[in-house]
Amino acid sequence: MDIREVTPFLSVSPQIAEGDLAAIAGLGFKSIINNRPDKEEDTQPPSAVIAAAAEQAGLAYRHIPVISGKVTDADVDAFAAAMAEMQGPILAFCRTGTRSTTLWALTQAPHADADAILKAAAAAKYDLSALRPRLEARAQAAVSDTASAADKEGEASVPVHEIVIVGGGAAGIACAASLLKRRPHLDIAVVEPRDSHYYQPGWTLVGGGVFKPADTERPMASLMPSGVKWIRAAASGFEPEKNRIVLDDGERLGYRALVVAPGIKLNWEGVEGLESALGKNGVTSNYLFGMAPYTWELVSTLKSGRALFTQP
Repeated sequence: MDIREVTPFLSVSPQIAEGDLAAIAGLGFKSIINNRPDKEEDTQPPSAVIAAAAEQAGLAYRHIPVISGKVTDADVDAFAAAMAEMQGPILAFCRTGTRSTTLWALTQAPHADADAILKAAAAAKYDLSALRPRLEARAQAAVSDTASAADKEGEASVPVHEIVIVGGGAAGIACAASLLKRRPHLDIAVVEPRDSHYYQPGWTLVGGGVFKPADTERPMASLMPSGVKWIRAAASGFEPEKNRIVLDDGERLGYRALVVAPGIKLNWEGVEGLESALGKNGVTSNYLFGMAPYTWELVSTLKSGRALFTQP
C-alpha cells in the first residue's frame, strides 16, 4: 500500500485490495472513501467487495465514483459531505490517488489559500498546480455566496473581502504585505482608525536616547501596502457565525478569512496610583509615545540613587 497523508484527518492512496482493509484498520483509519467507478479496469475489485471487507474490518465505507479528469462540483459536494459525516482518520483512494486529492483540494478552496492547498498536495507527492484557476474560482464564489446571503437578509450594503485584517500596526501591515507579495491580486481590507503609524518597539530607543520621537512615527497612508483597502474605522465586535466584523459606527464588514492584530490595551489603572503619577516625580513608561522622551530625560540626568526598571 502507498498511503500518503494529506492532513491528519485525510490520507489518500492508489487502488487498495480486499485483503488490505484489516491492515488499514490496524493503522488507525476509521473510514474509507472509494472514488473509482466500478469496471474502470479489469483487475479492479468491485465496490461491493471493498465495502464488505471494510465492514468486516470495522471501517465505515462510502462509494463516490468520479470519472477520471471530470471531477464535477457535485462530486466535490458529495466528498465534502462524506468528510463531514464520517469519522476520521479517513483513507480515500482511486486509481493513483490523484482524484481523491483533487476532491479534497476543491473542498478546501472556500476557506483555505490556494498556495497552502497546493503545498499540502505537493507534500503528499501530488502535483495539482493545474488546478489553481479552479481553486481560486471556488474561493471567489464563496465570497460572492457570503455577499448573496447578506442580500437575502436585507443587508445588501455589507461589503465582503477575501481577507480582513483588524489592526494597522506593524503586525497587521506586515501580514498584508506578506500575503500580497505571494498573491498580488488578493482582496485585502485593513481596519485601522489612526492616521499615524507608530513603531512602538522604537520607543525604547527613544527612552535610551538613540532615536528621536519623530523617528518612530509615519503617516499611516505611506505604510499601507499598495492594493489594500484601508477601512478608517475601529472594530467594535465580531460576528463569526456570519463571517463579519462590526465597526465602531455600526457598519458590518464581511470576510472569507480574518486576521486579528489590534495590539494590546494599556491598563494603567491596574497599578494603584500609576496613572496620576506618570510624567512626573521620576515615573515614566516607554509604552507611551509622549512619555518615552521623559525616560531619556530621567536616565541622562540621573547622578545618584537607584533606578527601577520593570517590564510587563
